[in-house]
Amino acid sequence: MAAPLSSKTFKFELVAPERMLASEDVVMVTLPGDEGEFGVLDGHAPVVSSLRPGVIAVQMPSGEMKNIFVSGGVADVTGALCTVLAEEAVNVNDIDRAAVEKRLEELRSELAGTIDDVAKADFARDIAIAEAKRAAA
Repeated sequence: MAAPLSSKTFKFELVAPERMLASEDVVMVTLPGDEGEFGVLDGHAPVVSSLRPGVIAVQMPSGEMKNIFVSGGVADVTGALCTVLAEEAVNVNDIDRAAVEKRLEELRSELAGTIDDVAKADFARDIAIAEAKRAAA
């Protein structure tokens, strides 16, 4: 368990389409921004960023780390609040690596058999998400 970086906390909220997954006081959040990972601490400058598929690392006041995979979304950061609107979110410990591997095989097979450019782009995005999920597992 890592020691907290600071004793100051701020509110972190994680919202997926079906429900709010987290609303808690945290010390630090590391987000997978489209232009690279970035950390958020209490008092962070306001920013809105799109998120790529990857892991959100959340440091709790106790020093405990929580790792949550997101398939993408948007982060809205103010000085006292970090809100993530995620397309999909799952605790990294709950990822079934075998199921992800199977899904990757299916997607690659479907991509190989498609000629429509829009469908190809959709399959490529789904493959990128599955590969990021596999890497997180």
